[in-house]
Amino acid sequence: MPVHNADIADIFNQVADLLEIESDNPFRVRAYRNAARIVSSQSKSMTDRVDQGEDLTELPGIGKDLAEKIREIVKTGSLSFLKELERKTPSELSHLMKIGGLGPKRVKILYEKLGISSLEALKKAAQAGKISLLKGFGEKTEQKILEEIGREKKEKRIKLVVAEEVANSLLRSLKKMKGVQEAVVAGSYRRRKETVADLDLLVTCQKDCEVMDHFVNYEDVEKVVSKGDTRSTVLLRSGLQVDLRVVPQVSYGAALHYFTGSKAHNIAVRTLGVKKGIKINEYGVFKRKSRIAGKSEEEVFKQVGLPYIEPELRENWGEIEAAQKGRLPHLITRKDIHGDLHVHTKETDGRNTLEEMVEAAKDRGYDYVAITNHTKHVTVARGLDAKETRKLMEKIDRLNGKVKGIAILKSAEVDILENGGLDLPDEVLRELDLTVCAVHYKFNLSKEKQTERILRAMECSYFHILAHPSGRLINERDPYEVDMERLIEGAKERGCFLELNAHPDRLDLTDIHCKRAKEMGIKIALATDAHSIGDLDFMRFGVDQARRGWLEPEDVLNTRSLKELKKLLKRA
Repeated sequence: MPVHNADIADIFNQVADLLEIESDNPFRVRAYRNAARIVSSQSKSMTDRVDQGEDLTELPGIGKDLAEKIREIVKTGSLSFLKELERKTPSELSHLMKIGGLGPKRVKILYEKLGISSLEALKKAAQAGKISLLKGFGEKTEQKILEEIGREKKEKRIKLVVAEEVANSLLRSLKKMKGVQEAVVAGSYRRRKETVADLDLLVTCQKDCEVMDHFVNYEDVEKVVSKGDTRSTVLLRSGLQVDLRVVPQVSYGAALHYFTGSKAHNIAVRTLGVKKGIKINEYGVFKRKSRIAGKSEEEVFKQVGLPYIEPELRENWGEIEAAQKGRLPHLITRKDIHGDLHVHTKETDGRNTLEEMVEAAKDRGYDYVAITNHTKHVTVARGLDAKETRKLMEKIDRLNGKVKGIAILKSAEVDILENGGLDLPDEVLRELDLTVCAVHYKFNLSKEKQTERILRAMECSYFHILAHPSGRLINERDPYEVDMERLIEGAKERGCFLELNAHPDRLDLTDIHCKRAKEMGIKIALATDAHSIGDLDFMRFGVDQARRGWLEPEDVLNTRSLKELKKLLKRA
């Protein structure tokens, strides 16, 4: 049974939740939370690391005890320490902590006073008005709990980074099969949407290949929903549904186009086909009863007079019309990125030293990297005050004199205060090469106040980039209320830029707002918000999101050389 990084992170988060509910040592709780983040951010599977005998203690924040626990989870699929905790505290309480507004103290009160240990019991108690009677809760909290429960029951979609690990394991397993020729994941995964509801796999293979038997017996399968000669559906242990379709080579391109979607894009292409007297479906392109194309996607597009359209663009957001006019964007690629503009180090809440992060950025072929540690208002991240920021700047200056082949930009992730001020004095801000400014608190301001707060911050001549503009955490925290159209306009008027935060938990800006920023002529900073060496590899997710937003190299700030970048950062 494959154990994915997400499985290990989930177990560590459960441990942290139960320890927190029992008011355990906060440093111990934080160690498990950090371990969960570290594991989930690794591009390499922890199972592969264990199988290859790697020393897990070399990972930042992973000591001997946590390393041993990771090995236990990989080998057994569970953790004895978690089972020990569950004997004292019901594991279901961990799920309650995912409900907005319910921290460990409140969950413990609900359990001790009302015996609530499940979502269903929580819902019934809230509907009966029992929760509002508890000290420290009230009617507003009770109503918010009901709203949050409603959100929990919506269609479950998983983050792209989690789906990627599952998909790669499945593909490796299928490609080992004798007789398998092509194996690919289609659907929203191939379009690189930020979340996916299921996985659609396509395979071409020889006639005697027993790929369906292999698929339904895959070790991560919990339930076989259906099994046939050309299509099977399974549910994995995680609850993720996976469909496998076996198609003939002659239909591969048509099937890949059909199952990649989106539905709206496919309808638009089929409508073009009808106008030309041809029928397009997953089996091919047909003129009357004769198949005239379908072996490749290029053939399908050619039959309706279109050039190849990249999967990330297939949302019927104007890509058909752009293709007809020869105006499809030349989408950005990872090779176009010259540097990372949002990176943290151990001076605040990063997990690697300044020197280590710089070397890692250099290893990835970057010309420059911006060190953007938090400022003092973010106390949970041990943010730096003015004096500490200057001390770090001096350290960067010394390192710039030693390291060859990469420039280190003096920067900071500057907190935007509630009044629109910035969390460092002007005399320090002016000494920085660039600022990455962000909202980290007071997420509940009205739309008008939140928008004005950020626009006021942009008035500062030392404000360069608005980091993670909506503040969302995918599947964890909704974006704060803000008028994104006004922020985009405000950035253009003031000579600022917006960040596309490439961390797969954020992917903030959305694809829609990337496209809108492009239309308004605002350049985007593509950055990872890296807190460890491994996080630097998240750039690929940012590139995916940028491509979905129609961004070309010229639309992105850090596709420039260092000299060009510095010119763009100079505000009039």
